[in-house]
Amino acid sequence: MTYSTKYEAVIGLEIHAQLATDTKLFCGDATPFGAEPNTQISPITLGHPGTLPKTNAKAVEYAIKMGLACGSRIENENYFARKNYFYPDLPKGYQISQHTTPICVGGQILIETTEGEKLVQLNRIHLEEDAGKSIHDLSPTHTFIDLNRAGTPLIELVTEPCIHSAEDAFQFVTEIRKLVRWIGVCDGNMEEGSLRCDANISVRLKGDTKLGTRVEVKNLNSIRNIKKAIEVEIERLIDITEKGEKIIQQTRSFDANNDITFSIRDKEDANDYRYFPDPDLAPFKLSDNYIKEIQKSLPALPYSLKKEWKEKLGLSEYDAAQLTENKSESDFYAQWIQNTTQYKAAANWILGPLREFIKESSISYQHLTPLLPYLSELLDLVEANQLSFAVAASKVLPGIITHPQSPLQYAIQNNLLQNNSEDEISVWIDAVLANMPEQVAAYQQGKKALLGLFMGEVKKISKGKADPKITSQLLTHKLK
Repeated sequence: MTYSTKYEAVIGLEIHAQLATDTKLFCGDATPFGAEPNTQISPITLGHPGTLPKTNAKAVEYAIKMGLACGSRIENENYFARKNYFYPDLPKGYQISQHTTPICVGGQILIETTEGEKLVQLNRIHLEEDAGKSIHDLSPTHTFIDLNRAGTPLIELVTEPCIHSAEDAFQFVTEIRKLVRWIGVCDGNMEEGSLRCDANISVRLKGDTKLGTRVEVKNLNSIRNIKKAIEVEIERLIDITEKGEKIIQQTRSFDANNDITFSIRDKEDANDYRYFPDPDLAPFKLSDNYIKEIQKSLPALPYSLKKEWKEKLGLSEYDAAQLTENKSESDFYAQWIQNTTQYKAAANWILGPLREFIKESSISYQHLTPLLPYLSELLDLVEANQLSFAVAASKVLPGIITHPQSPLQYAIQNNLLQNNSEDEISVWIDAVLANMPEQVAAYQQGKKALLGLFMGEVKKISKGKADPKITSQLLTHKLK
């Protein structure tokens, strides 16, 4: 989809991430996804008179952890406010959130785009509780309410209006999902509602500095839908502007089946919510030492690891990026390079045979950690041409994982060591060439690509044991 060259889109994102705590933000009700409706509730969740909330310390810790990972400033003095509005799935008639004192201020996220690296500036990260869920598709005449989610702890990340394309928004949400999973504060499962996004979108003439009237597209629950909804809405706003019509500030939703947005309601402003400090929750103060302890608990973050592995280990941009996509894979590589200096080879094995084996066998990298000395030995055997990569990957690797032992011992027991004897390889080559006189003649008449066919046949007849380098040299010589 192409945007008019006359206009610039201005986008700000609000991302809600459900914190991976065992209980809700202000009571002990459980938070697992998928429970029977209205079974994870209590008088506090339901807002019964006389009940008193109590702040979940783990949720506060996770919010700080996310702020530190984003380079935010952590506020020492904090309090919760009541955000007042009516909705059927909001049992108390208000939502407990943070208004004037977000726990994390500022920050930034680096994204990779087709135009290079960009920094997306954060305005804030604050804590709040979730509302319940209204279900409209179970009955043609009734709406059902499930309050299991009510009170679940969330952090809301609010960007500055500094994003200018749907693609950049897509990359930003991708980075946020990776980061919350990386540091363990949220599972990032958008299909379960653990990560949701609202997009504030406006358009203006290129070169203009004044923000246009914005619309908010709510509850986008997949990264693909975020990108598509923003593209659709930008085009709609440009079309309205081109017709000379007035853009109405409103809240909209996205219909993914028809690729359209539609109005839900005219947009409220902050003063419509009548924020005031929650009288049932005491302000809480965070000491510098407490914040420093959380800082120490943070793992190395993907960007810094990627940079380090490129500069110190000589990995390519692709390898370093791939190895920092998944934390368990990254942790495994970090441990492996303590056991070997074959950094590139170890990366190749993780991104190739090990990934495939883990996918097919449903084991974890944690299961493979005790085998790291054997895996390093396997790299050495391939490097020394005692094993071909193909045999090592397809036969020795599964063998030593299933029955942990030295790969050399396993290869000897199963007659898998590569044969470096020129005499034996010559016998295999002679047998192959004798059976393929027409292909030999074609090769000698200029069809040099047939060398790969001969190599494959030697590999087959030798059961993968013929040294490829020696085989190629002898074949080339004999075919002359």
